[in-house]
Amino acid sequence: MVRRMNASVPSVIRLLPGRDRRVKAGHPWAFSNEIAMTPAAKALPPGSVVRLEGDDGVKHGVWHFNPHSLIGARKLDRNPDAACDLAWFKQRLQEALNLRDKLFDRPHYRLIHAEADGLPGLVIDRYGDAVTIQANSAGMEAATPLILEALHALIAPSLVIARNDSAVRALEGLREETKLLHGEAGIISVEESGLSFAVDPLGGQKTGWFFDQREHRARVARLAKGATVLDAFCHTGGFGISAAVAGASHVTLLDRSEAALALALEAAQRNGVADRVETQKAEALEALERMVGAGKRFGVVITDPPAFAKARKDQPAALRAYGKLARLGATLVEKGGFFFIASCSHHVAPGEFADAVAWGVQRAGREARILHMGGAGPDHPLHPMLPESAYLKGMLLQLR
Repeated sequence: MVRRMNASVPSVIRLLPGRDRRVKAGHPWAFSNEIAMTPAAKALPPGSVVRLEGDDGVKHGVWHFNPHSLIGARKLDRNPDAACDLAWFKQRLQEALNLRDKLFDRPHYRLIHAEADGLPGLVIDRYGDAVTIQANSAGMEAATPLILEALHALIAPSLVIARNDSAVRALEGLREETKLLHGEAGIISVEESGLSFAVDPLGGQKTGWFFDQREHRARVARLAKGATVLDAFCHTGGFGISAAVAGASHVTLLDRSEAALALALEAAQRNGVADRVETQKAEALEALERMVGAGKRFGVVITDPPAFAKARKDQPAALRAYGKLARLGATLVEKGGFFFIASCSHHVAPGEFADAVAWGVQRAGREARILHMGGAGPDHPLHPMLPESAYLKGMLLQLR
Protein backbone atom coordinates (compact mmCIF):
# COMPACT_ATOMS: atom_id res chain seq x y z
CA MET A 1 0.00 0.00 0.00
CA VAL A 2 1.44 3.39 -1.04
CA ARG A 3 1.19 5.97 1.72
CA ARG A 4 0.94 9.72 1.33
CA MET A 5 3.81 11.61 2.84
CA ASN A 6 3.05 13.11 6.20
CA ALA A 7 2.33 16.81 5.79
CA SER A 8 2.98 17.54 9.48
CA VAL A 9 6.20 19.09 10.82
CA PRO A 10 9.03 16.59 10.16
CA SER A 11 10.76 14.84 13.00
CA VAL A 12 14.39 15.74 13.71
CA ILE A 13 17.06 13.07 13.21
CA ARG A 14 20.59 13.73 14.40
CA LEU A 15 23.97 12.60 13.19
CA LEU A 16 26.33 10.97 15.66
CA PRO A 17 29.20 13.06 17.08
CA GLY A 18 32.04 13.25 14.59
CA ARG A 19 30.05 11.48 11.85
CA ASP A 20 28.95 14.55 9.88
CA ARG A 21 31.98 15.02 7.61
CA ARG A 22 30.45 13.49 4.48
CA VAL A 23 27.11 15.23 4.91
CA LYS A 24 28.81 18.59 5.44
CA ALA A 25 30.78 17.96 2.23
CA GLY A 26 27.52 17.69 0.31
CA HIS A 27 26.99 13.95 0.09
CA PRO A 28 23.29 13.20 -0.54
CA TRP A 29 23.24 10.11 1.69
CA ALA A 30 23.66 9.55 5.40
CA PHE A 31 24.38 5.96 6.33
CA SER A 32 22.70 4.26 9.26
CA ASN A 33 25.97 4.07 11.22
CA GLU A 34 26.26 7.88 10.98
CA ILE A 35 22.81 8.50 12.48
CA ALA A 36 21.78 8.43 16.14
CA MET A 37 19.29 5.57 15.99
CA THR A 38 17.32 6.46 19.10
CA PRO A 39 14.13 4.55 19.98
CA ALA A 40 12.15 7.47 18.56
CA ALA A 41 14.12 7.36 15.31
CA LYS A 42 13.72 3.61 14.97
CA ALA A 43 9.97 3.97 15.46
CA LEU A 44 9.55 6.27 12.45
CA PRO A 45 7.90 4.62 9.43
CA PRO A 46 10.26 3.90 6.51
CA GLY A 47 10.12 6.76 4.04
CA SER A 48 9.36 9.45 6.61
CA VAL A 49 10.36 13.03 5.82
CA VAL A 50 12.75 14.28 8.50
CA ARG A 51 15.02 17.17 9.28
CA LEU A 52 18.64 16.08 9.61
CA GLU A 53 20.89 17.91 12.07
CA GLY A 54 24.43 17.44 13.31
CA ASP A 55 25.21 16.94 16.97
CA ASP A 56 26.62 20.48 16.75
CA GLY A 57 23.19 21.85 15.85
CA VAL A 58 23.96 22.47 12.17
CA LYS A 59 20.84 21.95 10.08
CA HIS A 60 21.38 19.83 6.98
CA GLY A 61 17.96 20.17 5.40
CA VAL A 62 15.08 17.80 4.75
CA TRP A 63 15.66 14.12 4.02
CA HIS A 64 13.83 10.84 3.47
CA PHE A 65 14.53 8.50 6.37
CA ASN A 66 14.45 4.72 6.61
CA PRO A 67 15.59 3.28 9.96
CA HIS A 68 15.86 -0.20 8.44
CA SER A 69 18.14 0.59 5.50
CA LEU A 70 21.92 0.90 5.23
CA ILE A 71 21.31 4.24 3.52
CA GLY A 72 19.48 5.71 6.48
CA ALA A 73 18.68 9.10 4.97
CA ARG A 74 18.53 10.56 1.45
CA LYS A 75 18.68 14.29 0.88
CA LEU A 76 15.64 16.04 -0.55
CA ASP A 77 16.31 19.74 0.06
CA ARG A 78 19.09 21.69 1.78
CA ASN A 79 16.46 24.10 3.12
CA PRO A 80 15.38 22.76 6.54
CA ASP A 81 12.02 24.51 6.13
CA ALA A 82 11.18 22.90 2.75
CA ALA A 83 7.69 21.38 2.82
CA CYS A 84 8.32 18.63 0.24
CA ASP A 85 4.64 18.78 -0.67
CA LEU A 86 2.88 18.72 -4.05
CA ALA A 87 4.22 22.14 -5.02
CA TRP A 88 7.75 21.02 -4.16
CA PHE A 89 7.48 17.90 -6.33
CA LYS A 90 6.01 19.92 -9.19
CA GLN A 91 8.98 22.30 -9.02
CA ARG A 92 11.53 19.45 -9.09
CA LEU A 93 9.78 17.82 -12.02
CA GLN A 94 9.51 21.13 -13.85
CA GLU A 95 13.24 21.72 -13.42
CA ALA A 96 13.92 18.29 -14.93
CA LEU A 97 11.53 19.01 -17.81
CA ASN A 98 13.25 22.33 -18.51
CA LEU A 99 16.62 20.60 -18.81
CA ARG A 100 15.33 17.85 -21.12
CA ASP A 101 13.63 20.45 -23.32
CA LYS A 102 17.07 21.97 -23.89
CA LEU A 103 18.65 18.58 -24.61
CA PHE A 104 16.07 16.93 -26.87
CA ASP A 105 13.66 17.92 -29.63
CA ARG A 106 11.12 15.21 -28.81
CA PRO A 107 9.71 14.17 -25.38
CA HIS A 108 11.37 10.76 -25.27
CA TYR A 109 14.01 10.53 -22.54
CA ARG A 110 14.78 9.74 -18.94
CA LEU A 111 12.92 12.49 -17.13
CA ILE A 112 14.17 11.82 -13.59
CA HIS A 113 17.50 10.20 -12.77
CA ALA A 114 17.41 10.00 -9.00
CA GLU A 115 19.84 12.07 -6.91
CA ALA A 116 21.17 14.17 -9.80
CA ASP A 117 17.64 15.43 -10.46
CA GLY A 118 17.02 16.10 -6.77
CA LEU A 119 14.68 13.12 -6.30
CA PRO A 120 16.79 10.38 -4.67
CA GLY A 121 15.69 6.83 -5.36
CA LEU A 122 13.31 7.82 -8.18
CA VAL A 123 13.56 7.00 -11.89
CA ILE A 124 11.03 8.21 -14.46
CA ASP A 125 11.23 7.47 -18.19
CA ARG A 126 9.06 9.38 -20.66
CA TYR A 127 7.74 8.10 -23.98
CA GLY A 128 5.74 11.05 -25.24
CA ASP A 129 2.54 10.97 -23.21
CA ALA A 130 3.41 7.66 -21.50
CA VAL A 131 5.68 7.34 -18.46
CA THR A 132 7.18 4.59 -16.36
CA ILE A 133 8.05 5.17 -12.72
CA GLN A 134 10.50 3.23 -10.57
CA ALA A 135 10.62 4.03 -6.86
CA ASN A 136 13.76 2.48 -5.39
CA SER A 137 13.48 3.94 -1.90
CA ALA A 138 10.86 3.80 0.82
CA GLY A 139 10.62 7.59 0.65
CA MET A 140 9.75 7.67 -3.04
CA GLU A 141 7.38 4.74 -2.59
CA ALA A 142 5.54 6.80 0.02
CA ALA A 143 5.64 9.87 -2.21
CA THR A 144 4.23 8.13 -5.29
CA PRO A 145 0.75 9.70 -4.99
CA LEU A 146 2.30 13.19 -4.94
CA ILE A 147 4.57 12.30 -7.86
CA LEU A 148 1.59 11.09 -9.89
CA GLU A 149 -0.38 14.21 -9.11
CA ALA A 150 2.54 16.41 -10.13
CA LEU A 151 3.03 14.48 -13.38
CA HIS A 152 -0.63 14.83 -14.29
CA ALA A 153 -0.48 18.56 -13.64
CA LEU A 154 2.65 19.07 -15.78
CA ILE A 155 2.43 16.64 -18.72
CA ALA A 156 -0.96 14.89 -18.35
CA PRO A 157 0.31 11.40 -19.28
CA SER A 158 -2.20 9.00 -20.84
CA LEU A 159 -0.33 5.99 -19.43
CA VAL A 160 1.60 5.54 -16.18
CA ILE A 161 3.21 2.24 -15.21
CA ALA A 162 5.08 1.47 -12.00
CA ARG A 163 8.16 -0.63 -12.86
CA ASN A 164 9.05 -1.34 -9.25
CA ASP A 165 10.85 -4.57 -10.09
CA SER A 166 14.39 -3.57 -9.17
CA ALA A 167 16.21 -5.86 -6.74
CA VAL A 168 17.50 -2.85 -4.77
CA ARG A 169 13.99 -2.32 -3.39
CA ALA A 170 14.57 -5.27 -1.08
CA LEU A 171 17.27 -3.24 0.69
CA GLU A 172 14.55 -0.71 1.55
CA GLY A 173 12.12 -3.37 2.77
CA LEU A 174 10.00 -3.06 -0.38
CA ARG A 175 8.65 -5.86 -2.55
CA GLU A 176 9.17 -6.03 -6.28
CA GLU A 177 6.10 -5.34 -8.40
CA THR A 178 5.03 -4.04 -11.78
CA LYS A 179 1.58 -2.53 -12.13
CA LEU A 180 -0.58 -0.19 -14.15
CA LEU A 181 -1.23 3.09 -12.33
CA HIS A 182 -3.13 4.99 -15.02
CA GLY A 183 -4.46 4.39 -18.54
CA GLU A 184 -4.49 1.24 -20.65
CA ALA A 185 -1.34 -0.85 -21.05
CA GLY A 186 -0.09 -2.01 -24.46
CA ILE A 187 2.75 -1.60 -26.93
CA ILE A 188 3.82 2.05 -27.17
CA SER A 189 6.37 3.90 -29.29
CA VAL A 190 9.67 5.54 -28.46
CA GLU A 191 11.29 8.00 -30.85
CA GLU A 192 15.06 8.29 -31.15
CA SER A 193 17.18 10.00 -33.81
CA GLY A 194 14.18 10.20 -36.11
CA LEU A 195 13.39 6.48 -35.77
CA SER A 196 10.43 4.74 -34.16
CA PHE A 197 10.73 1.67 -31.92
CA ALA A 198 8.11 -0.52 -30.29
CA VAL A 199 8.26 -0.72 -26.48
CA ASP A 200 6.44 -2.92 -23.98
CA PRO A 201 6.56 -0.78 -20.81
CA LEU A 202 4.69 -3.35 -18.73
CA GLY A 203 6.47 -6.54 -19.74
CA GLY A 204 9.82 -5.43 -21.18
CA GLN A 205 13.17 -5.20 -19.40
CA LYS A 206 13.66 -2.53 -16.76
CA THR A 207 11.58 0.54 -17.70
CA GLY A 208 11.06 -0.64 -21.28
CA TRP A 209 13.82 1.11 -23.25
CA PHE A 210 17.50 1.81 -22.64
CA PHE A 211 17.67 5.56 -23.11
CA ASP A 212 21.19 5.52 -21.64
CA GLN A 213 22.67 4.07 -24.85
CA ARG A 214 21.21 6.76 -27.13
CA GLU A 215 24.52 8.44 -27.98
CA HIS A 216 26.36 5.14 -28.37
CA ARG A 217 23.70 3.89 -30.80
CA ALA A 218 24.11 7.00 -32.94
CA ARG A 219 27.92 6.76 -32.84
CA VAL A 220 27.96 3.11 -33.90
CA ALA A 221 25.33 3.68 -36.61
CA ARG A 222 27.58 6.24 -38.31
CA LEU A 223 30.14 3.49 -38.89
CA ALA A 224 27.71 0.91 -40.28
CA LYS A 225 27.09 2.09 -43.84
CA GLY A 226 27.70 -0.81 -46.23
CA ALA A 227 28.73 -3.16 -43.40
CA THR A 228 27.34 -6.41 -42.09
CA VAL A 229 26.33 -5.95 -38.46
CA LEU A 230 25.88 -8.31 -35.51
CA ASP A 231 23.87 -6.91 -32.59
CA ALA A 232 24.26 -9.37 -29.69
CA PHE A 233 22.08 -9.07 -26.58
CA CYS A 234 20.03 -6.84 -28.89
CA HIS A 235 16.88 -6.55 -26.71
CA THR A 236 14.42 -4.72 -29.00
CA GLY A 237 17.04 -3.89 -31.61
CA GLY A 238 18.06 -0.33 -30.81
CA PHE A 239 21.64 -0.68 -32.05
CA GLY A 240 20.92 -2.96 -34.97
CA ILE A 241 17.91 -1.12 -36.40
CA SER A 242 19.78 2.19 -36.12
CA ALA A 243 22.66 0.64 -38.05
CA ALA A 244 20.31 -0.71 -40.73
CA VAL A 245 18.70 2.70 -41.23
CA ALA A 246 22.20 4.20 -41.49
CA GLY A 247 22.93 1.92 -44.44
CA ALA A 248 24.19 -1.41 -43.10
CA SER A 249 23.98 -4.09 -45.80
CA HIS A 250 22.68 -6.75 -43.39
CA VAL A 251 21.94 -6.85 -39.65
CA THR A 252 21.72 -9.92 -37.42
CA LEU A 253 19.82 -9.37 -34.16
CA LEU A 254 20.69 -11.90 -31.46
CA ASP A 255 18.79 -12.29 -28.18
CA ARG A 256 17.29 -15.03 -26.03
CA SER A 257 13.95 -13.25 -25.65
CA GLU A 258 11.39 -14.11 -28.30
CA ALA A 259 9.19 -11.20 -27.19
CA ALA A 260 12.07 -8.71 -27.51
CA LEU A 261 12.96 -10.01 -30.98
CA ALA A 262 9.33 -9.66 -32.08
CA LEU A 263 9.40 -5.99 -31.07
CA ALA A 264 12.73 -5.58 -32.89
CA LEU A 265 11.20 -6.96 -36.10
CA GLU A 266 8.28 -4.58 -35.71
CA ALA A 267 10.80 -1.72 -35.42
CA ALA A 268 12.54 -2.95 -38.58
CA GLN A 269 9.22 -2.82 -40.43
CA ARG A 270 8.35 0.61 -39.03
CA ASN A 271 11.63 2.02 -40.27
CA GLY A 272 11.63 0.34 -43.66
CA VAL A 273 14.62 -1.98 -43.18
CA ALA A 274 12.95 -5.36 -42.60
CA ASP A 275 14.51 -6.74 -45.79
CA ARG A 276 18.01 -6.28 -44.32
CA VAL A 277 17.33 -7.52 -40.79
CA GLU A 278 17.20 -11.09 -39.46
CA THR A 279 16.75 -12.35 -35.91
CA GLN A 280 18.32 -15.28 -34.05
CA LYS A 281 16.86 -16.52 -30.78
CA ALA A 282 19.66 -17.99 -28.67
CA GLU A 283 21.79 -17.51 -25.60
CA ALA A 284 24.18 -14.86 -26.87
CA LEU A 285 27.47 -16.20 -25.51
CA GLU A 286 26.72 -19.69 -26.80
CA ALA A 287 25.75 -18.32 -30.20
CA LEU A 288 28.91 -16.22 -30.38
CA GLU A 289 31.00 -19.32 -29.64
CA ARG A 290 29.28 -21.14 -32.52
CA MET A 291 29.83 -18.22 -34.88
CA VAL A 292 33.53 -18.10 -34.00
CA GLY A 293 33.78 -21.83 -34.67
CA ALA A 294 32.06 -21.38 -38.03
CA GLY A 295 34.45 -18.60 -39.06
CA LYS A 296 31.77 -15.89 -39.26
CA ARG A 297 32.90 -12.27 -39.67
CA PHE A 298 31.05 -8.95 -39.51
CA GLY A 299 31.98 -5.37 -40.28
CA VAL A 300 30.48 -4.17 -36.99
CA VAL A 301 29.91 -6.24 -33.84
CA ILE A 302 27.88 -4.88 -30.91
CA THR A 303 27.72 -6.58 -27.51
CA ASP A 304 25.50 -4.90 -24.92
CA PRO A 305 24.79 -7.55 -22.27
CA PRO A 306 22.75 -7.28 -19.08
CA ALA A 307 24.74 -6.73 -15.90
CA PHE A 308 27.20 -9.55 -15.22
CA ALA A 309 27.78 -8.31 -11.64
CA LYS A 310 24.58 -8.05 -9.61
CA ALA A 311 26.55 -7.64 -6.36
CA ARG A 312 30.12 -6.81 -5.38
CA LYS A 313 30.88 -10.49 -4.74
CA ASP A 314 30.17 -11.14 -8.43
CA GLN A 315 32.91 -8.77 -9.62
CA PRO A 316 35.70 -11.32 -10.32
CA ALA A 317 33.37 -13.59 -12.30
CA ALA A 318 31.96 -10.58 -14.14
CA LEU A 319 35.41 -9.39 -15.22
CA ARG A 320 36.19 -12.86 -16.57
CA ALA A 321 32.86 -12.82 -18.44
CA TYR A 322 33.60 -9.41 -19.98
CA GLY A 323 37.02 -10.65 -21.02
CA LYS A 324 35.46 -13.71 -22.68
CA LEU A 325 32.82 -11.56 -24.39
CA ALA A 326 35.51 -9.22 -25.71
CA ARG A 327 37.53 -12.18 -27.02
CA LEU A 328 34.52 -13.64 -28.85
CA GLY A 329 33.30 -10.29 -30.16
CA ALA A 330 36.73 -9.21 -31.37
CA THR A 331 37.26 -12.53 -33.15
CA LEU A 332 34.06 -11.97 -35.13
CA VAL A 333 35.11 -8.52 -36.42
CA GLU A 334 36.60 -8.44 -39.90
CA LYS A 335 39.91 -6.64 -40.43
CA GLY A 336 39.39 -2.88 -40.20
CA GLY A 337 35.93 -3.38 -38.70
CA PHE A 338 34.45 -2.00 -35.50
CA PHE A 339 33.63 -3.50 -32.11
CA PHE A 340 31.38 -1.93 -29.48
CA ILE A 341 31.12 -3.49 -26.03
CA ALA A 342 29.23 -2.19 -23.00
CA SER A 343 28.80 -2.91 -19.32
CA CYS A 344 25.93 -1.77 -17.13
CA SER A 345 27.39 -3.51 -14.06
CA HIS A 346 27.47 -0.95 -11.27
CA HIS A 347 30.05 -3.03 -9.37
CA VAL A 348 32.61 -3.04 -12.22
CA ALA A 349 34.71 0.13 -12.37
CA PRO A 350 35.53 1.75 -15.73
CA GLY A 351 39.24 0.94 -15.48
CA GLU A 352 38.57 -2.68 -14.60
CA PHE A 353 36.17 -3.02 -17.51
CA ALA A 354 38.68 -1.47 -19.93
CA ASP A 355 41.36 -3.88 -18.72
CA ALA A 356 39.05 -6.87 -19.22
CA VAL A 357 38.21 -5.73 -22.75
CA ALA A 358 41.89 -5.19 -23.59
CA TRP A 359 42.69 -8.69 -22.32
CA GLY A 360 39.93 -10.21 -24.44
CA VAL A 361 40.95 -8.36 -27.58
CA GLN A 362 44.56 -9.45 -27.08
CA ARG A 363 43.46 -13.07 -26.57
CA ALA A 364 41.61 -12.82 -29.88
CA GLY A 365 44.94 -11.99 -31.52
CA ARG A 366 43.77 -8.57 -32.63
CA GLU A 367 45.31 -5.13 -32.52
CA ALA A 368 42.96 -2.31 -31.65
CA ARG A 369 42.58 1.39 -31.32
CA ILE A 370 40.00 2.86 -28.99
CA LEU A 371 37.79 5.40 -30.74
CA HIS A 372 35.55 6.24 -27.82
CA MET A 373 34.97 5.47 -24.16
CA GLY A 374 31.85 6.87 -22.55
CA GLY A 375 28.84 6.47 -20.33
CA ALA A 376 25.16 7.29 -20.35
CA GLY A 377 23.63 10.23 -22.20
CA PRO A 378 22.86 13.62 -20.63
CA ASP A 379 19.36 12.60 -19.57
CA HIS A 380 21.18 10.38 -17.04
CA PRO A 381 23.05 13.12 -15.14
CA LEU A 382 25.37 12.28 -12.25
CA HIS A 383 25.42 13.76 -8.78
CA PRO A 384 28.97 15.11 -8.27
CA MET A 385 29.25 13.38 -4.90
CA LEU A 386 28.11 10.00 -6.31
CA PRO A 387 30.65 9.16 -9.04
CA GLU A 388 29.96 5.47 -8.39
CA SER A 389 26.52 5.97 -9.92
CA ALA A 390 28.20 6.15 -13.36
CA TYR A 391 27.16 2.57 -13.98
CA LEU A 392 27.24 2.48 -17.80
CA LYS A 393 30.53 1.97 -19.61
CA GLY A 394 30.90 1.69 -23.37
CA MET A 395 33.99 1.16 -25.55
CA LEU A 396 34.17 1.52 -29.30
CA LEU A 397 37.22 0.05 -31.01
CA GLN A 398 38.54 -0.45 -34.50
CA LEU A 399 40.36 -3.73 -34.98
CA ARG A 400 43.20 -4.67 -37.28
